Amino acid sequence: MHADRHDDGFPLAILAKAPVPGRVKTRLTPTFAPEAAARLHEALLRQTLAVALAATPAHRIVLWTGLEHDHPLFVEFAERHGIGLRPQPEGDLGLRMFTALEAMGAPGLLVGSDCPVLTAQLLANCHAALAHHDGVLLPAEDGGYALVGLRKPRQAFFTDIDWGSDQVLAQTLARADSLGWRIAQPAKVWDVDRPADVARWQGQDTSS
Repeated sequence: MHADRHDDGFPLAILAKAPVPGRVKTRLTPTFAPEAAARLHEALLRQTLAVALAATPAHRIVLWTGLEHDHPLFVEFAERHGIGLRPQPEGDLGLRMFTALEAMGAPGLLVGSDCPVLTAQLLANCHAALAHHDGVLLPAEDGGYALVGLRKPRQAFFTDIDWGSDQVLAQTLARADSLGWRIAQPAKVWDVDRPADVARWQGQDTSS
């Protein structure tokens, strides 16, 4: 058994902004200085990638980059781990997610980089759900979702959604109903968006 067999694992996309001070995690300021917020963003991104690499082989992972596509952090990830890098297209979040999922050519998962409670097992469970469902979502406490996977991506699933609002999940599930899709929701998670979330994240018991 070789770990690098190309039928091992599943496609996984990560939407990742470069850790540019003043351009990421802006809702953490002024509690955190822009530079500190950018460092927190980088730490979350590194943790997300570590979980991804524990769940699926590096050659199945694509980091869809934003802000600065040639940022040294992205170059480091590609050279150290052998993951793919692709620039996010122009357009709203829905178009960027659809593009990443469609590019996989097989049922896969897409995550952001600010959910600290993702685990390799949870990712595996989400991908397994695609065997029996049209899609899978991990609802977030803020009314959005931290993961999406689709058996056959369709742009209609991502249209007419108020991105950034607390209605994203509800509107998305309504879109799924209109398409006649069955959606699995294996767990509820939370993101790091506000100062209180940072305290919650850094107070986690990392030994478990």
